[in-house]
Amino acid sequence: MNAEAYSGNSKYPAAPPSYFEATGQQAPPPPPGFKPVTSQPQAVPLAPIVHVGPEPLIATCPNCGLNIETVTRTEPGLIAYLSGVLIFLFGFWCGCCLIPCCIDSCMDVHHSCPNCKAYIGRYRR
Repeated sequence: MNAEAYSGNSKYPAAPPSYFEATGQQAPPPPPGFKPVTSQPQAVPLAPIVHVGPEPLIATCPNCGLNIETVTRTEPGLIAYLSGVLIFLFGFWCGCCLIPCCIDSCMDVHHSCPNCKAYIGRYRR
């Protein structure tokens, strides 16, 4: 017997009968202090997405929940590395290829919470 035999609806088949329903026996009483579940499980809301830019921003930290101004840190990104490779290929091999790694407008900006040090996001150039 399949689950569709218990109900006429093939999209949402009914559950098969319990052991006590199938055998015709009476179910034992619940233990003292037993509370049946009457509500559906609630979905846990996800942390909001924070869109970050090149400057520190005021936001609510998704980790500690405080209103903070993010701490920023720059690291060389894809633009800095590609610029360095292009400068090197055009013959400026005497160290000039490292210049893009020192220019802030070529760097990616990483934002974090000053309170709990949680990572908030990255702004890519």
